[in-house]
Amino acid sequence: MPMRAQPALLAGAATVTAACLSVMAGWQRGGFVIERVLWIAVGVVLVVAAHLLPALIRSHGRRIRIVGALLWVGCMAATCYGHAVFFLLAQKHAGEVRAAAVPAVVTTGRSLAVIAGDRAVIVSRLARVTERRCAEPCPSLRIERATLSAKLDAIDAEAAQAKRQEVAQDRADAARAAAATDPVTGTLTAFGIPSGRVDLLAGLAFAAVLEAVACFCWLLALRPVETLKPNAGAAVTVVTENGNAVTVEPPQPNPVVIEPQDDVTRVLDEIAAGRLRATVTEIRKYLGCSQTRASEVRKRIVATG
Repeated sequence: MPMRAQPALLAGAATVTAACLSVMAGWQRGGFVIERVLWIAVGVVLVVAAHLLPALIRSHGRRIRIVGALLWVGCMAATCYGHAVFFLLAQKHAGEVRAAAVPAVVTTGRSLAVIAGDRAVIVSRLARVTERRCAEPCPSLRIERATLSAKLDAIDAEAAQAKRQEVAQDRADAARAAAATDPVTGTLTAFGIPSGRVDLLAGLAFAAVLEAVACFCWLLALRPVETLKPNAGAAVTVVTENGNAVTVEPPQPNPVVIEPQDDVTRVLDEIAAGRLRATVTEIRKYLGCSQTRASEVRKRIVATG
């Protein structure tokens, strides 16, 4: 089957790209090495089948085309699913890399819960000391009050520092979560669409477009070449000579007669096998020839029958 160069280049590039995606998806989905190899083999076979089936079944009969179309739908669904797995995992890995670039906040000191417990003890002791009375000046009581007040101030300062660290930690966590989310996905979630669903739909869309481009380009690249019809009409040149119009007709070239005996044999074999109907349209699609030649072949078949 002849192949056209320009669409074949784009079709080959799309198929190679899709095969690489299947390789990566299969490698990520498998556990053991043999499982990964088998996943990769299945993905590559489905990719090639999805891309080439429409071009391969185009010249066959209706039954073959129906079966091929069903197989093509299954291959496309499996291939798009595999590619969506790759896109989702790749986006997850990219989010992890972006999140790792966010500076981490290191917290020091005690937690707010521990500080609050110590503060409650000091406040209780200070309250008891404050309520104590002496009949004469008591230096020890004043010293204890001052000591507990200083401890309470230190506890409050430590609690404030712990709160600032907690706020900084919350901001870092929020920045890390925002960095892990794809920017486009984060924008679409503002409309109420869950981020997981957006990622899945985006992956399926990318996979479907890639597969569609590959299938269409292979259809163009493997399209049958139509046989050119011989030009039966002769050119007529009008020459004016001394006011008189003289018509000059160049000799007609003899049309090239193509003996379709081999094509007749091929078509008869296909009809006998039940894969082809003896109609001009089916014969033209099978041979990839012009309407005139298909009619000639059908006449030969009718004559031999």
